Amino acid sequence: MPMKAVSYEQFGDPVQVLKLGEKDVPEPGPGQVRVKMLVSPINPSDLMSIRGGYTYTPDLPATPGFEGVGIVESSGGGMLGKMMIGKRVAVLNRDHGNWCEQTVTSAKQVIPVPKQLHDDQAASFFVNPATAFIITQRVLQVPKGEWLVQSAANSSLGKMVVKLGLHHEFKTLNIVRREEDVEKLKFLGAHEVIKFDVNEDSPEQLVERVKEITGGGARYMMDPIGGQLGSLLVKCLCKNGVIVLFGTMSGEDVSFFPRTLMSMNANVRGFHLGGFMEPLSIWAKMSLIRQISKLVVDGTLSTDSAEEYPLEEFAQAIKVSQQPGNNKKILLRIGHEDEK
Repeated sequence: MPMKAVSYEQFGDPVQVLKLGEKDVPEPGPGQVRVKMLVSPINPSDLMSIRGGYTYTPDLPATPGFEGVGIVESSGGGMLGKMMIGKRVAVLNRDHGNWCEQTVTSAKQVIPVPKQLHDDQAASFFVNPATAFIITQRVLQVPKGEWLVQSAANSSLGKMVVKLGLHHEFKTLNIVRREEDVEKLKFLGAHEVIKFDVNEDSPEQLVERVKEITGGGARYMMDPIGGQLGSLLVKCLCKNGVIVLFGTMSGEDVSFFPRTLMSMNANVRGFHLGGFMEPLSIWAKMSLIRQISKLVVDGTLSTDSAEEYPLEEFAQAIKVSQQPGNNKKILLRIGHEDEK
């Protein structure tokens, strides 16, 4: 029996290369489950993968969609898979994609989500909330009272970091590109916000301002942009400081003079969510997910707002997701829980 699925046969502009068609409903293999998809978000990593520029390059033809929420329909065997049947789960799916009516993935890659989470929150339950939580609490381990500097602070993930700062009592210094975002973040609880555009503002003044606010330089930093801004942030590190690079939004390299790090005994390190999660045991993963679930339910790691489009309108949804200044999480509504 066929199902609807979005797929692409070559890398390129998502609106141009993606097509909606029909495919056979997949059968789960050993250790896999089949999931009836409900909602899947459009994330920057999805679009980057379609363009061929992401960390992981899929075999073509491919269906996009790294995360989402759905109902487990069947199992290809194994105790874990059988336990998941009938449950509403967050679906992590690098290999087969979630922008389709039914998909398969490893039973280890589906995570039951609390009933309190609506589909819009459950669909975006993992990538942004987990990245924000793991970088601040597991990788950097930002202490109470310390400054954390972040760029792209008005993104969904950036806002989560601001709220995590309030929850865990560390201070956030947030860098945004547009003036109108400054007051929005301060209203959310940001301690300091700097407006900086690499095409308009002075690089030297940014470094000077960050050092002034943090008292000589930042001990903890995170950057998903790279390029000129990421390079400038390396110059803002204090002694023993660390900057975590976790994205390539600019599409450009980060560059710096080695002595910038050497003189401060500072560090630049990378973070990729999949690489962090892969070696964890199922019990370690479940413990982590419980912590994140509580923070999503209490609003600390919730997605502020979302806008849904039916799967058939994926092209329009992608266009909206890429509009400058768009602060909403764009979701593809694929199915409903009460449908047979």
